Amino acid sequence: MKAHTHETQSTITPEKALEILTEGNQRFVNNLKANRDLLGQVNATREGQWPFAVILSCIDSRTSAELIFDQGLGDVFSVRIAGNFVNQDILGSMEFGCNVAGSKLVVVLGHTKCGALKGGLDAAQIQGMGMDNLNHLINHFDPIINDIIEEGEERSSKNGDLLERLNQQNVKSAIEDIRTQSSTLKKLEDEGKIKIVGANYDVETGVVTWL
Repeated sequence: MKAHTHETQSTITPEKALEILTEGNQRFVNNLKANRDLLGQVNATREGQWPFAVILSCIDSRTSAELIFDQGLGDVFSVRIAGNFVNQDILGSMEFGCNVAGSKLVVVLGHTKCGALKGGLDAAQIQGMGMDNLNHLINHFDPIINDIIEEGEERSSKNGDLLERLNQQNVKSAIEDIRTQSSTLKKLEDEGKIKIVGANYDVETGVVTWL
């Protein structure tokens, strides 16, 4: 399988980009990797790159987008931050990927058993450990937790049902933030030039479910 060129990227629709990732995850789950000459792709992309998708995922070592979607060099822009949420710099990266470099799809990829979200649920304990920057990160999830937690429900990473609800709502919140905080990406989506979608990766099975 060859690296994408400007010509091949230009023929990919947002729907086709989603199909490519879906098929890639199916190969991954079935342990059937596409045949790629990665050094050849290094050669092919030395003058430029034409990725067809931008994927925002967690830093979790099990959620490498290129691996779980079976993609090669030059295929996707991979944006990673613990808890797969957006900020201004990440939005700028997405705007570059889509509006400048021509990507057709933005994916917000959450995953089961997310450590960052567990940290958000256990913030009271973690805040006593003296890690100021980590505290800042996990506090990002507080508004979402407050919205979804039920009266009398245990706020704890041991509450698996709450953790998974938080995972899925966090993905939806990130998509909403993309649309409300980036007029560039919202315009591209409204014009049908890109799609913005959410997904969930199961760390036990390797399966990606589109939300």
